[in-house]
Amino acid sequence: MAYKRVVLKISGEALSNGKENIDFSIVKKVAAQVAELVRMGIEVCVIIGGGNIWRGRQGKEMDRVTADHMGMLATVINSLAFQDTLESMGVPTRLQTAIEMRQIAEPFIRRKAMRHLEKGRVVIFACGTGNPYFTTDMAAALRAAEMEVDLILLAKNVDGIYDSDPKQNPNAKKYAEISYLEFISEGLQAMDTTAVTLCMENHIPILAFGLSEENGIMRAVRGEPIGTLIHDDTLVK
Repeated sequence: MAYKRVVLKISGEALSNGKENIDFSIVKKVAAQVAELVRMGIEVCVIIGGGNIWRGRQGKEMDRVTADHMGMLATVINSLAFQDTLESMGVPTRLQTAIEMRQIAEPFIRRKAMRHLEKGRVVIFACGTGNPYFTTDMAAALRAAEMEVDLILLAKNVDGIYDSDPKQNPNAKKYAEISYLEFISEGLQAMDTTAVTLCMENHIPILAFGLSEENGIMRAVRGEPIGTLIHDDTLVK
């Protein structure tokens, strides 16, 4: 197996079918793959965005900090849904939040999170970094560094990273791999630039792929060619 400990970052939009905010058939497919990873001895952290429920830019007339706090609460809703689904499959989990809400989750404590992973529990991180103006991509990069993971799995509703929006440009070029610096200099939007910079500083590779791809998570962790790999310049051919 190519990796021992991973962060799975799921966009909130990828959990929606366009009609329902949370499509539980999608949640179950993702949870089943995570359950298989756990059975294989891989330690898994999960971070889910909240864009299927609320995006900060929806609150154009609102105070930005308030709008971002609403987005953090949306990530908790998605995380609870994912936790419940995982546990229904017999997978032990712990939900930790960057903003305290003790009745439903633990506060984020790095040492406790590490211990949970060592015991074979999936740790779900919600509320982003707990700070406004920071995306859940940034939270994924931060937690990945703190938890000393081998890889960030960036599961999106697009099957990789392109030089332009493939939904708008049918001739968009898909990258098989790209360096951190190339991603930043070309102004690509698949991940928050600040998050990519943090991953670069800590040498954490990022694999962006489509959540809808059959067994995409399993294939990514096995090291099979899928999606787009963002990594060090020295590793790019």
